[in-house]
Amino acid sequence: METFSSIECFVRSAEVGSFAEAARRLSLTPAAVGKSVAKLEARLGVRLFQRSTRSLTLTEAGHRFLGEVSSSLHTIQNAVANLASAEGRPAGTLKVSMGTVFGRLYVVPLLGEFLRRFPAINPDWHFDNRQVDLIAQGFDAAIGGGFELPQGVVARKLTPAHRVLVASAEYLAGREAIVEPDDLKYHDGILIRSPQTGRVRSWQLTSRTQQHSPLTLKARMTMSDSEAACATAAQGLGIALVSMPFAVGYLAAGTLQRVLPDWYVDDGNISIYYAEHKLLPGKTRAFVDFIIEQFAEQGLGQRFSAV
Repeated sequence: METFSSIECFVRSAEVGSFAEAARRLSLTPAAVGKSVAKLEARLGVRLFQRSTRSLTLTEAGHRFLGEVSSSLHTIQNAVANLASAEGRPAGTLKVSMGTVFGRLYVVPLLGEFLRRFPAINPDWHFDNRQVDLIAQGFDAAIGGGFELPQGVVARKLTPAHRVLVASAEYLAGREAIVEPDDLKYHDGILIRSPQTGRVRSWQLTSRTQQHSPLTLKARMTMSDSEAACATAAQGLGIALVSMPFAVGYLAAGTLQRVLPDWYVDDGNISIYYAEHKLLPGKTRAFVDFIIEQFAEQGLGQRFSAV
């Protein structure tokens, strides 16, 4: 058991690059984690980390050992967690990351039903539009789109991630009709700045017939959130390129209308992400299956499709 604890200290320290952060996640002191790793090194007869006052890096032997024990450690931990679940039901703290507005609009309303089915699970939900490191930051799952898929993480599609052009009737009134993408260059654009990079991406429009054209809107202003862009467009201040999940409410209410309704931006999918394990924790499996079920039952894939 002492060796198992030392391996856990080693793996956590390697994942986060710090004895102090590993100690915080393991509810130990940094000194205890460092001592445990040192005992493991002495038992193995090799140095696993290169230590300095500012950094903690794996040696070649450390890299090799991490690759051999990491997945097995997670499998054992998940087996223990599943066995310890309340009367065999999924239990424990469920740490999930999701976009702020998307989570509030489409995931939080599902919480009541989820807890009725799985009362022994304690949600720990984080709302952030930036991509998180599932493994290093200790998340069980994340919901979002446009993320790079790191090694050891899998994704299950929830809906397409389409973006559409919208404007208010007030803005469009008195202006020449927009009939093709090239007409956009004469109009004020409300563009989205990536929360990951801080940059405004160069988007490509796709038609229902799979034609392509660059987006030529003039950047009148930029926002980092599609909901804010919708609210700004509703004031008649320009044409916004926004994600469909945020546009559907405004479109249904008639506050905004689509510009070039036969054209959209295909930005991949909105998916639910989780770490790939041979034995997935019961709480994570329950959440993933529940979210996929609910999105399918509510037809959100169809609602969020621009075609």
